[in-house]
Amino acid sequence: MNSMIAVETAKKIVQSLDFKRKKIIVALDEALGCCLSSPIVSNIDMPPFRQSAMDGYALCLHNDKHYTVVGEIQAGDAFHPILKAGEALRIFTGAAVPDTANAVVMQEKTTLEGQQICLEQQPLEGANIRPVAEQNACGSTVMQAGQILNPATIGFLAGLGVQEVEVFKPPKVAIVATGNELISAGQALQRGQIYESNSLMLKMALQQQGYKDIQTYHLKDNFDQTKKTFRKIIATNDFLIVSGGISVGDYDFVGKALIELKTKTLFYKVRQKPGKPMYLGQKDDCTIFALPGNPAASLSCFYQYVLPAFKNFEGHRHFTLPCLRLALASDYHKKGTRAQFLKACAKQHEVMILGKQSSAMLDSFVQANAFVYIPESQKFSPAASLVDVFMIPF
Repeated sequence: MNSMIAVETAKKIVQSLDFKRKKIIVALDEALGCCLSSPIVSNIDMPPFRQSAMDGYALCLHNDKHYTVVGEIQAGDAFHPILKAGEALRIFTGAAVPDTANAVVMQEKTTLEGQQICLEQQPLEGANIRPVAEQNACGSTVMQAGQILNPATIGFLAGLGVQEVEVFKPPKVAIVATGNELISAGQALQRGQIYESNSLMLKMALQQQGYKDIQTYHLKDNFDQTKKTFRKIIATNDFLIVSGGISVGDYDFVGKALIELKTKTLFYKVRQKPGKPMYLGQKDDCTIFALPGNPAASLSCFYQYVLPAFKNFEGHRHFTLPCLRLALASDYHKKGTRAQFLKACAKQHEVMILGKQSSAMLDSFVQANAFVYIPESQKFSPAASLVDVFMIPF
């Protein structure tokens, strides 16, 4: 396998991954979190008619501040009267403004006297009227391929009458936890055993980002079984994520199985802490991440490398975690030469590096909302110095 590489090199490799993306049509109410695979062209003007921006009166302007009220239009009414100069209609927000009305006056700026209103002052022509196609015109491109569909974009498209969209098919994923020491919750712990948590943790991290087609497996430290299971998963999934077994111990069979299956190694081992023994490879149409078995290392690698690869798969090639420059709350002395991703708590202008940074401990992750990144070249970071802070998506 390849020699250890820098964090920046590993991230560039993830961004440059080549995928055979598939496109599917989904109902708009099933598209949350999906990525558009083609542009959206509007079939209507929006708004499709001249629209009142407020409750008040639609006016056919003349030179007097007094107007005769001749009717009323509510939102949704198809009523389209012809107004004469000096006539007004009671109108409500969102209602269609008649073509013969050339301004809407706010009701608070009028005095009603029987069937007449008196204005505080004459409005400008076009006041408080949303013109046809103010937001977008029929035939215009309103959304580009690569747009991630969130509640706002889905609401926007629903307002244009869109019922379904073409998106990149979300990936099919298998997560494999390896290790003889791992048992399921509910079983009594024996000496040397621990409860398996990484597969559920990684599955939840994916589900939080909108990925649903996920299967989990637990493998004992057995070479033949590992190879057999990997072969089956690679043939039927877009991603294989392995937790544990990627080091070089006598019972670490993940790397040996991947070599035997002739996977293409893109990198193995990154000059980082936590998560040095991380693997990325591809076989046929499946992309394989092998992550460290230590929980904090596994989750750190997920956010820095696995999640960007999933976004890339959906057409969002340059996805990165949101990165801020914040002041350190206290001095930090780095031990060793590797780059570090430190669990941290970021506030408005400051970031505090948390305790218990061991790759085996998750409790500091419970408090964390960010990673402080300390590059290889940086040995000492004084309090108040600015550092790169990667925000954890929730």
